Amino acid sequence: MTTYIYTHPACFEHLTPPGHPECPARLKAVLQALKDERFTSLEWQMAPAASWQQLRLVHTQSHIDSIATAIPKTDFAFLDPDTVVSRGSLQAALHAVGSACAAVEATLSGKADNAFCAIRPPGHHAEPNRAMGFCLFNNVAIAARYALEQFKLDRVAIVDFDVHHGNGTQAAFASEPKVFYASTHQVPLYPGTGLAEETGVGNLVNVPLPPGTDGKKFRQEVERKILPALEAFCPQMLLVSAGFDAHADDPLAALLLTEKDFAWISAQLVTFNLPLVSCLEGGYNLAALAKSVAAHVEALASSSSMAK
Repeated sequence: MTTYIYTHPACFEHLTPPGHPECPARLKAVLQALKDERFTSLEWQMAPAASWQQLRLVHTQSHIDSIATAIPKTDFAFLDPDTVVSRGSLQAALHAVGSACAAVEATLSGKADNAFCAIRPPGHHAEPNRAMGFCLFNNVAIAARYALEQFKLDRVAIVDFDVHHGNGTQAAFASEPKVFYASTHQVPLYPGTGLAEETGVGNLVNVPLPPGTDGKKFRQEVERKILPALEAFCPQMLLVSAGFDAHADDPLAALLLTEKDFAWISAQLVTFNLPLVSCLEGGYNLAALAKSVAAHVEALASSSSMAK
């Protein structure tokens, strides 16, 4: 039993214009961090490409077709002012989704205790019929639906600590009582969703945080609002939208977390002793991203070692 790391070279081929924050250098920084000698116990896996059937677990056929037809032969095509595709974007997105589904299989079959998907593009803003916020397909949402349908689970939980609210994940499951979704995120900030009163069918816990929130307040809010609700839901599997743009050094937001705070919430989640799959979302300061991912994966790997 161990921690699996899923990635694929195709994820580097999702190109963005110069200056765009969601760039291949992000993934390079993450992979370099995970090659540190601290992580010799990790087992690296090649992420497969998702099937069209897996995409349809969450997305409409019209959305899937719109992404496929938007792929340019050269240069870039903008789906909105923030979201761009290049020649390699479709294959990158398919391997990102495929990594999440493969990680679900590995953890639920007992091959791994947990898994981290080092992939791009990210996914939690992608709604069933809309790409947005750098996201084409919703990696975590598809993985959750895959766990429900392929493995016949009754209760899957998603925890999202990206600084931006995962509007796409919420849209996918706001009326689905089998999926619990909890999110900490800065408000006000893009995409403008995730107010505390957005509770779905009692399965959503949104914890908006004002600009300037530090690690102490973040931990208090997680302990008071998310962890008890997560425990009460009694999930059979835990998925994580692991965005690291709440870091104090990140250029796109104004929360003041450090890698120690990401290590803390990661450790809290692994104490539930559940099959756990984490997927990379945001994080746009390369040094902060690398340190934060390392702290996150170290918490996952520590739980794997304890389980042996």
